[in-house]
Amino acid sequence: MSRTAILPLEIAAETPPAVAQDGELRRDLRLIADMIAPGLRVLDIGCGDGALLAHLARAKSADARGIELSQSGVNSCVRHGLSVIQGDADRDLEAFPDHAFDVVVLSQTLQATRRPRQVLEELLRIGKRAIVSFPNFGYWRVRFALLLRGRMPVTDVLDNSWYDTPNIHLCTIRDFVAVCDEIGAGIEESLTLDRHGRPFALDPRGFLANLLAEQGVFVLSGQRKSA
Repeated sequence: MSRTAILPLEIAAETPPAVAQDGELRRDLRLIADMIAPGLRVLDIGCGDGALLAHLARAKSADARGIELSQSGVNSCVRHGLSVIQGDADRDLEAFPDHAFDVVVLSQTLQATRRPRQVLEELLRIGKRAIVSFPNFGYWRVRFALLLRGRMPVTDVLDNSWYDTPNIHLCTIRDFVAVCDEIGAGIEESLTLDRHGRPFALDPRGFLANLLAEQGVFVLSGQRKSA
């Protein structure tokens, strides 16, 4: 597949910085990287500045490629020698053939898509597995802001005001699990993260995960696991 074509740009969705101030990979991206075995073909959708791609290529010898909506993100990736094209997750994933990649990553991007269910289905079509992370709108601080203050929440992960946020389809962990069931996606692994990005062991189908986790990270396959 050619990696030179430039796909159309529609809207630019801002993402959190992928590299912390000390130069280390952002904690949630480090956890995602740890889920990926060496030498695999990886597509990072909404790859931002390419920090995860660069890490996977360097530390995991991965064939790491990316799609990024913003021109500035694409330029940053290309300057660092990364194989990235400009594209829109809502429109351009259908250009990829079935099972073109071992792993497809969608980190902190699902909530900014127009058709999240269709995007998930496309991830599972073009990748043998998909790793998806997203902010949990059921997090207790979010509920507190809505219940007591009557205001749209602003947190470390949901860090935009309501009038300038790129997020258009916020969901809870429970919502995400439900849509996985609807499309027949198997949840191979899941992590719930606290407000500092640290994982703790909670059943993603349980009440506490939906209440206490600020983020969720899920490894999906096209085959639902047997009960």
